Amino acid sequence: MADHDHAYKLLFSHAEMVADLLRGFVHEDWVADLDFTTLEKVDASFVNDDLTAREGDLVWRLRWGGGRWLYVYLLLEFQSTVDPFMAVRVMTYLGLLYQTLIREKLLTLEGRLPPVLPLVLYNGAVAWGAAQDVDELVERLPGAPDSYRPRCRYLLLDENRIAGSELGGLRNLAAALFRLEKSRGLEEVREVVAALVEWLKNPEQAMLRQAFGIWLSKVLLPARMPGHHGPRSDGSQGGQDDAS
Repeated sequence: MADHDHAYKLLFSHAEMVADLLRGFVHEDWVADLDFTTLEKVDASFVNDDLTAREGDLVWRLRWGGGRWLYVYLLLEFQSTVDPFMAVRVMTYLGLLYQTLIREKLLTLEGRLPPVLPLVLYNGAVAWGAAQDVDELVERLPGAPDSYRPRCRYLLLDENRIAGSELGGLRNLAAALFRLEKSRGLEEVREVVAALVEWLKNPEQAMLRQAFGIWLSKVLLPARMPGHHGPRSDGSQGGQDDAS
């Protein structure tokens, strides 16, 4: 899974991918107030107060509603089994992110912490059934006040449970990635790759084109079609005969 992790992080290190992920798959009204032109990546290596380093996945921030910053913490999960305590992991990462923001004085004008959207992107074969809020994991005591129970909820995007009808009609880079993940034949791969070549034809998108090419050639095609080569830079597909 190391190649898959690396390739996905490479893809979602591009602002266009993050923008399309939020536009296409976070179905909440406030998304309309996001200024995607302000997307910028934040260092995701956190060091807590006892100098213990912890490597995060990807953190982005962008402006929303009157120029305020919203942080998007994107956790990429590639595993066949579900982590039942993912909510605790998210709470830990969120705490470390907030410690970093406090240390660097990146607070709101009112001196408060900025909002963060913790988003777990999961593409395992087994449907995700883990609790999405820490509150669901903590035992309740009779008569104990719920006001002291921790709350930390994350948004889950379970790729393999997104309906095909939700993906097919979108001119959306994240949707194209998910279609390729769910593809079951070379013809569908060719169709989606042709669309990507058209969408990413501008010279300034060369690095994102390369990221898709790496993921296709190193991850998707070897897993689905052993011996088949990835797409060339012109969008055509290589075959076994091309190796000779």
